[in-house]
Amino acid sequence: MKAAVYHGPNQPLDLTDVPKPVPGAGEALIRVQGCGLCHTDLHYLEHGVKTFKPPPIVLGHEPAGIIAELGPGAEHHEVGDRVLIPSVYACRNCVYCRKGRENLCEKLIMLGNHVDGAYADFITVPASVLVPVPTSLPLEHACVIADALSTPYHAVKNRARVQVGDTVAVVGCGGLGLNVVQCATVAGARVIAIDINDEHLETARALGAVETINSNEVERVDKHVRKLTGGGVDIAFEAIGQPATINLGFNLLHKGGRLCVIGFAHDPAPLNAGKLMFYELEVVGSLGCGGGEYPEIMKLVEAGRLTLDPIVSGTLPLDDINEGFDRMRQGKGVRWVVTP
Repeated sequence: MKAAVYHGPNQPLDLTDVPKPVPGAGEALIRVQGCGLCHTDLHYLEHGVKTFKPPPIVLGHEPAGIIAELGPGAEHHEVGDRVLIPSVYACRNCVYCRKGRENLCEKLIMLGNHVDGAYADFITVPASVLVPVPTSLPLEHACVIADALSTPYHAVKNRARVQVGDTVAVVGCGGLGLNVVQCATVAGARVIAIDINDEHLETARALGAVETINSNEVERVDKHVRKLTGGGVDIAFEAIGQPATINLGFNLLHKGGRLCVIGFAHDPAPLNAGKLMFYELEVVGSLGCGGGEYPEIMKLVEAGRLTLDPIVSGTLPLDDINEGFDRMRQGKGVRWVVTP
């Protein structure tokens, strides 16, 4: 089968033939129909972040597809089922899993990091983690639920705890940030979207943002937001992963506010500890999504409460995956999907 293999940083993915995987006990072989391109992969490709499994490794952690084969003991699924594969999955037995925090599992597996991922024709995963996809949803769109939508959903609902009437700022309106915008809007918040890309800000408005700010066009974003909101926001999300934007999100809060960081940062982000204490602010991180949340997300998408169409900018054949990453580097589109 064909796969896009990562051999190390600062070189393109290698489109090559690799052995087709065989499902073991309790596993399913999935014919990949779509896999989203994620900025996390650029961390491996360009920023020196190491994969848990040393290269060579097949990247890709945002897939959906069709069950092609089932291994011995794989239950509750049939060949031909349309399924989503969560980007990370848990052991379900450790102390964190038993507490309902599967995304913090001690034995957490991430596709394209701990094991070979889905920039390939086929992938094998435990059948128990698969999430059914309704026939009304195209698989090449549904795949982005695996990370680009599920990660913001978990952040909005469980970590930032957005409530009806909250004022929310979203710093960074790429794939994650735009989905924070729509999830927070569905939760009943008034959302302010902040980015430097006008096209992304237009999409943010289409997804429910009531205000948009191009940070290149105002002298002080924090002052501008305080003026708009009468003192600051209840909750700020940082969806980029840069110390400067984490600090910006922190400075957008009014007293008693909460910063939720979902962007992965390489470097430390110094925050004003005096302000943290004196204003009783909160800073929380948010990682991925627990397996139990996927069915409820799928229902919201099926019902049209959450939408995928503005998020998926288009599809590319697997052969053009490096071109897809070039588009991401240039800030073109929101989420590109490869279709093996």
